[in-house]
Parts: sequence; C-alpha cells; structure tokens
Amino acid sequence: MMIKHIEIAVGIIRSQEGKIFITQRGEASHLAGFWEFPGGKIEAGETPYQTLQREIAEEVDIHIHQSQFLKRVEHCYKDPSDGDRYIIIYAYLVEEWDGVPFAKEGQPSRWVDQNDLNADEFPDANRSIIEMLKNRDKEI
Repeated sequence: MMIKHIEIAVGIIRSQEGKIFITQRGEASHLAGFWEFPGGKIEAGETPYQTLQREIAEEVDIHIHQSQFLKRVEHCYKDPSDGDRYIIIYAYLVEEWDGVPFAKEGQPSRWVDQNDLNADEFPDANRSIIEMLKNRDKEI
C-alpha cells in the first residue's frame, strides 16, 4: 500500500499569560478526537509560513503579526486499513496576532497552560513539540 506524504504547518498560539490555544480534531478526520495545534496541509506553491498564515486565519480567525519557527518534526503513522502516513510538521510559535482565536469550524477548543499540555491527548507526531514546550518553558 502506498504511503501518503503530508506536510503540515501548525501554530502554537501562546498568550502573554503562557496559555496555549488548542482545538480538537473532527470526527471525520484522521486521529479524530485528539487535541491539536491549529494549522493544516501545505498546498502546492506555498511555503510553510504562508500555509501557517492561511490556515490560522481560516481555522481560528486570527491574523499573525509575527511568529518564530520552532521545530520540524517527521513522523510515520502505521495504518494497515487506511495506508501509512508520513507526516512532516513545521511548528511555529505565535505570540503576536490580531483578533481573538476561536474554532471557526465549530470544533471544541480551549486555552491550556503551557505546563499542563498532555502529550497523551495529542497525536504522536506532536509529542516532541509538547516536550520542547514544557522543557523550555518561557524561554522560547
């Protein structure tokens, strides 16, 4: 079976109080029910940063002023029934934006303290991002 290659840009939207905005994956999506950092697939001709700006505006209705590239993560999900997925995530820290983030697609969302992020509530590909956020705390 063929492996799907998917590149994704995500925003770790962090408030001045150190809280991170997360959304829950929809029922129809791969890994439904898990929490995630908002973002989406990189389209042909887009840079990861252009994708970040577009997806964050579409999903949570904010416009990024500035972001900092944090990490590139590669992860392979093994799925015998639906085919394997090779995911590359470009994670950006977003601390300056216009608007108030909310889940435009109606999915559950919440602010969570950076130190309270629970990797078990996220898809496995996010584990190293969460560990980095918790270990570096306010330094990033």
